[in-house]
Amino acid sequence: MNANLKNSDFGKRLKTMLKVDARRMFTMPTVWIMLGVSLALPILILVMTSFMGGTTVNPQTGVEETVVTFTNVWQAIGSAGGAMSMVLTSMCNINLLYFLVAIFVCLFVGEDFRSGYVKNLFTVRSKKLDYVLSKTIVLFAASVGMFVLYFVGAMIGGGIAGLSFDLAAVGASAGGIIACMISKVFFALVFVSIALTLATVGKQKLWLSILGSLAAGMLLFTMIPMMTPLNSGAFNVALCVLGAPIFAVGLGAVSNIILNKTSLV
Repeated sequence: MNANLKNSDFGKRLKTMLKVDARRMFTMPTVWIMLGVSLALPILILVMTSFMGGTTVNPQTGVEETVVTFTNVWQAIGSAGGAMSMVLTSMCNINLLYFLVAIFVCLFVGEDFRSGYVKNLFTVRSKKLDYVLSKTIVLFAASVGMFVLYFVGAMIGGGIAGLSFDLAAVGASAGGIIACMISKVFFALVFVSIALTLATVGKQKLWLSILGSLAAGMLLFTMIPMMTPLNSGAFNVALCVLGAPIFAVGLGAVSNIILNKTSLV
């Protein structure tokens, strides 16, 4: 009986926190700016880089240099080989969104500490665990929206730039693209969890949480193409769909400990 009451209370608290966080997030200009950037970024990248391609002559050496640009719209999503390289098409693709997600998490959570909302919240009713779970879920939902809008923007940008939509040319298939996007979306949960943990460490020091999140993201950046290639399959999806939540639970526990053991200011 007591266990059922506790579960019921936890469910009600979490539901309330989710409603509050969702309402607060979608009334903040920041989330709409991030969603707008996610849509506009691939359009700008694909359209602007389409004018950079070709062979140019280095004025200092007189040597001809070939500028590698996007030739296929699916390059804006990733590569089939899963290998990381230092070329434009490998660096300026959908994987940039992971850093945008991390920054958004830091901005949203940092505002809670800056405004004093967190201190008031914990004083009145909520528990730290409810806060961490709610933030993780709501921020992950926002990151899903960012990835969906980037995909839409890539299709628009590719059409404007006149790029090829041929899947076979990049070694991918329709099923592989779907699996790739599912894998990338769930992998965003890893970045949400890392940024949330570092935001609870930095609290009002927004610069600290952002720098920490970006540094952690750089360490993971080379793993993203390998785990979420364009020709992703069931293994990639399972790895991200099952692994990312486990990772999030672990870091969520760390965030809960940090909030319980440290000052809220």
